[in-house]
Amino acid sequence: MAVGGLIGAYQEDDSGGLRALLPLAGRTLIEYQVRCAAAVGAAPIVVVVERVPQALQDAFERLRLDAIGVFPVSDVNEAVSRFEAGSTILLVGDGIAPPVDVVLAMADEPEAAVAIVPDDEEHEGYERIDGQSRWAGVALVDSHLLGSTAAMLGDWDLQSTLLRRTLQEGARRVPASALGGEPLLVETADDLADFQRHLVRSSRPMRDDAASRFLLPAIEDFATERLMETSLRPGWLVWAALLLTIGAAICFTRGWLGAGLVLLLISSPLDLIGGRIATLRLKPLQTNMLARRLMWSAGGLALLAIGWWELRHGTGWGSFVTAASACGFAEAARLEKAQMPAENGSWLLSRRNAIFLAVPFALAGVWTAYLLVMLSYAAASFFIVQRVRHSPAS
Repeated sequence: MAVGGLIGAYQEDDSGGLRALLPLAGRTLIEYQVRCAAAVGAAPIVVVVERVPQALQDAFERLRLDAIGVFPVSDVNEAVSRFEAGSTILLVGDGIAPPVDVVLAMADEPEAAVAIVPDDEEHEGYERIDGQSRWAGVALVDSHLLGSTAAMLGDWDLQSTLLRRTLQEGARRVPASALGGEPLLVETADDLADFQRHLVRSSRPMRDDAASRFLLPAIEDFATERLMETSLRPGWLVWAALLLTIGAAICFTRGWLGAGLVLLLISSPLDLIGGRIATLRLKPLQTNMLARRLMWSAGGLALLAIGWWELRHGTGWGSFVTAASACGFAEAARLEKAQMPAENGSWLLSRRNAIFLAVPFALAGVWTAYLLVMLSYAAASFFIVQRVRHSPAS
């Protein structure tokens, strides 16, 4: 069944501005709410407004640039006309910051449902439903109720009236804590501070190599917090990492070994940062993104370039053959490692591990030794993965 989204954006915060425009993860609360709805496939996404100030218009424009269709309406009947007959509507309350898991769970409900929180002092700002519970700010309602509610609405609040009619129709009440966390009712920017920190922390998933698990987290966190507030597209960072890696290979062929290594070090966290920013914007990067697929090959090209330079300036064909053999073992290990859990292979060969391993050899000026170590590292990784993957115990 088709699911649409209905979000309120008309209540003011303590400073007189709209709650919907409070800052969150480099954007605004309304953008986060719309992206949550889009993440579950809701379409259309209708935002009920009384007025559209420039800041709200800018937020809608940013969403449209990301191919997320959003329709601001100030007339209830126009809101009704946006939804197909027989569809269900994901209702998100004005000033509510819901965890994504809650939105996903509500969208999967087979019938009308209302997320609730306890009626206690901690939740006194939430709308009361009865003597035991309050509305958590997220619900799944039938579209036919929206039309009949609009016909009888008058001066009443659309969301509150629609919520109460949904409850009268027998909608299931689901504790928000059972759905993955309680939505946050936001009244000031300070209310969003802890929620934003949680979003930033949760945007860093388990890493599959030692360098990104132990050396890069601080850099990732710092860059993510700064760049999420910009208009930078996350995919650009992945392409930048690829271009820097290719640039490093070119530097190696010219003998600019230190410069090439610096480019590789700069490139190492960029795709991770891009992925985190995309996650924060609830539009994850595609796993088959061309720049991602080419990153491994570009890293192999950089290793071959080192072997080529060493071939021409000292150690002959042995260096290039060593580099090529390391690339072969590395590719074989990568293909086998793809079937292993990430936490079991963090110390095996990876692009980032290989980059940081080069630092001490570069400082000592012994690049041929680095190639030999890389061959041993790649071969050992391949045989370890082979043993783990194909042993009787596994």
